[in-house]
Amino acid sequence: MSQAPPTSSGPVVTPTRVVIGLCLVAPFVAMLWVGSYARTDPAFIGIPFFYWYQMAWVLISTVLTMTAYQLWRRDQRARRAPHPPRAPHSPEGGAGR
Repeated sequence: MSQAPPTSSGPVVTPTRVVIGLCLVAPFVAMLWVGSYARTDPAFIGIPFFYWYQMAWVLISTVLTMTAYQLWRRDQRARRAPHPPRAPHSPEGGAGR
């Protein structure tokens, strides 16, 4: 079985990953909160609010999912990129003796 490529051991929860999560959760929250859109006014070109709100979320969800995917790819590339080696740390806090 092949080995997965090594990744850096950075933090698991990063600001980028929080944004990704919000992008993916927002459509679910918007659609499950029915009380916020269970009405007919305001109508848009004769279409009741209930219907055009849901159709708008189809487009919004597409954009949010694409954004989350692009952020995820960028995050994965950054984690796979080789990092320069760190300077050795001296426990005394000074330059060597």
